[in-house]
Amino acid sequence: MMIAACMAMPLASCSSEESAAEQKDWSTATYFKSVDERIQGTYYKPYSGYVGDPMPFYDPVAGDFKILYLQDFRPNPVGTYHPIWAVCTADAANYTSLGELIPCGGIAEQDAAIGTGSTVYNESDKLYYTFYTGHRYQPDSNENGEAVMVATSPDFKTWTKSRTFFLKGDDYGYSKNEFRDPFVFKGDDGKYHMLVSTLSGSKGTIAEFTSTDLKAWVHEGAFMTMMWDRFYECPDVFKMGDYWYLVYSEKHAALRRVQYFKGKTLADLKACTANDAGLWPDGHEGFLDSRGFYAGKTASNGTDRFIWGWCPTRTGNANIEVGAYPNEPEWGGNLVVHRLIQHSDGSLTLGEIVAVASKYNQAAGTTVVAQNRATQSGAAYSLSGDSAYILLSRLGYHNKLSFTVKTSNNWDKFGISLVRGTDSRKYYTMVVNPESENTRKVNFEEEGAEGIGFVSGIDGYAFARPADNTYHITIYTDNSVCVMYINDVCSYTNRIYGIQKNCWSINNYGGSIEVSDIKLMQY
Repeated sequence: MMIAACMAMPLASCSSEESAAEQKDWSTATYFKSVDERIQGTYYKPYSGYVGDPMPFYDPVAGDFKILYLQDFRPNPVGTYHPIWAVCTADAANYTSLGELIPCGGIAEQDAAIGTGSTVYNESDKLYYTFYTGHRYQPDSNENGEAVMVATSPDFKTWTKSRTFFLKGDDYGYSKNEFRDPFVFKGDDGKYHMLVSTLSGSKGTIAEFTSTDLKAWVHEGAFMTMMWDRFYECPDVFKMGDYWYLVYSEKHAALRRVQYFKGKTLADLKACTANDAGLWPDGHEGFLDSRGFYAGKTASNGTDRFIWGWCPTRTGNANIEVGAYPNEPEWGGNLVVHRLIQHSDGSLTLGEIVAVASKYNQAAGTTVVAQNRATQSGAAYSLSGDSAYILLSRLGYHNKLSFTVKTSNNWDKFGISLVRGTDSRKYYTMVVNPESENTRKVNFEEEGAEGIGFVSGIDGYAFARPADNTYHITIYTDNSVCVMYINDVCSYTNRIYGIQKNCWSINNYGGSIEVSDIKLMQY
C-alpha cells in the first residue's frame, strides 16, 4: 500500500503539470512557469528530501563508488536529524539508491544528529568503517556537543555502531563542541590518518590522529592551522600524480565555497597555512567553483578522481535568493559531481564527466526564434553591439548545450541567459565578464525590465582569458541545477528554477562576438 501511494503521488503531480503544459502553444517563445521533477537522476535528488554533505568512497570490493550523504527531510525531526543514506554509481552519471545505512541515535545519545564523516575498507578484517560526527542534542556543560564515532559493516548493508568508541576533542586540548567531519586516508607510511576539523582555543585547526588498525588512534597534533578566522569544513586529503592535496569547504559566509591547497609532500601541504601564510595553489586562491557547489569531497577509481558536493536550493524557489554575505545559502540540495583536472603545475580545475556527456545522447533541434543585431552566416552567428542576442527554442528537463564563442578583442563581454521568453520581464544570465584585459569571471545577473541586475554572492572565480579569445562552452542542466564548463579552466554551478520548457539566449554586450557549433543534446 505504501509503495502504491508513493507511485501515485508523482503521477498526480505530473498529470497536473501535463494538463497545464497541454494548453501551451509550444510554437511560441513566451515564458512558461515550469516546475522540477520530483526525482532527479543526473544531479541526484531523492524522491523525498534533499542531499547534504556527500561522503564519496570507492568500494574496492564492489568496484563502484558509494556516495554516503546526510539525508535532509525538510522538516527534520527535532533533535534527531541527518541520518546517513547512500547511493552507488559505476560511472558518476547514474545512481541507485541504497536507502538508509546509519540511523540517528536517540534524542539523549551522542549521535542524536549525524554530521559528515568518511568511509574506508579494511582488507585485514574485511570490514567497512564509517567514521562520522555525533552531534548531541542540547548538551550540558559536562557533555560534548560533538564527537567522532564509528560504525562498521561486513557487506555495506548492515551497519553496527560502536558503543565504546568516542573520540572527543577536549581529551586532546581541542573544543568540546566543534570537533567534527572526520576524514580517514592511508598515508605513504602505511598508517591510517584521521583529520578532524576543530578549534584550538579560538583558532581553527585540523587535528591529526594515526592508527594501524582503525581502532586505536594516536594524537599527532595539528595537521594544519586554519588561516585568520576561517574554518575548514569537510576536509579531504589525497595524492594525485606528484602532489598531495587538501580539499576543504570554507565555512565563512563571505566565501562559503570549496577550495584546495597543494604540496609536493604532506609536509609541504601542511605548511601552506603556517603562520597564516596563505600559500595559494593557483591564481584564484584555490577556489574550485561558485557558491552553488559546497561540501565537495573526492574519490578515485584509480583512473579518474571525481568530486561530489551539493547544489543548494533557493528560498521560495527564487533564483536571486543565493545567500549573499552575510547570509548563507539554504543547506542541502542536489548531488553534483565534477571530474578533477590536474594541470602541469599541479593546479586543479573541474571538468565534465565522460559518462554524463554520453548520457545526454539524443540530439534535439534548436532554432533561433528571435534575434537582435545578429547576422547569420551558415550555422554561425555574429552579434554586434550592446543588447545583441539570439533567442533559441525551448529546452527540456535534461539538456546539454554546447557552443563556441569567439570575441573580437580582449574586452568583449558576453552571456548565456536561461528562463527567457519574448515576453519576459526578467530572466537569468551567466555573464562572462572581463575583470581586466586578461582576466575573466562568471557573474550571475537577473536581466530584463524588472531584473535587479548583478546578483551578489554567486559569482565565479577569476580565470585567464584564452589567448585566442575562443571559449568552448558546455552547459548541463538537470531540472533547476545548471553546470557550465569553459575550456577546462572554469566550472560554474548554480541553481536556476524554470530552465525547462523555456527558451535560452546567447547575448553580446558591446563589441562583437561570433557564435558557432551550437548543439543541444538531451535524454
